[in-house]
Amino acid sequence: MKASRFITMHGFAFNVNTDLSYFDHINPCGFTDKGVTSLEKELGGKQDIEKAKNILRNNLRDLFGLGWLNK
Repeated sequence: MKASRFITMHGFAFNVNTDLSYFDHINPCGFTDKGVTSLEKELGGKQDIEKAKNILRNNLRDLFGLGWLNK
């Protein structure tokens, strides 16, 4: 989260099967003392991206009382 000149900016990344080596060259969100991880790393193997998306979508919906628009 960033606030500048009365404007807030928010970001969200959910790494599932991400190549984490790219993060060796940047400071995500400006944090130099924090690491980056993924579901693959934490669970010890490749994850089904569609399953992960559905679980995330449903949890966000329930947590924030969201309704999704179909395109």
